Amino acid sequence: MTDLLQPWHIIVLLVVAFLLFGARRLPELGKGLGEGLKGFKEGLKGGSDPAPTTTAQQNATPAAPPSEQKQA
Repeated sequence: MTDLLQPWHIIVLLVVAFLLFGARRLPELGKGLGEGLKGFKEGLKGGSDPAPTTTAQQNATPAAPPSEQKQA
């Protein structure tokens, strides 16, 4: 089990990833993986800011002005 990450294994994994995703998508995948790991580490440390919360006022639809409302 100690011989799991031999240089030959890493080369084979890189070739398979290149064949599956192509040269254009590999940098995007690497960037996304790096950002995900960074966020995960920040989450473990508790240093990330909480997600912004929405208030009922922001989600409510504005009422029509009194001049546009129909009179009964």
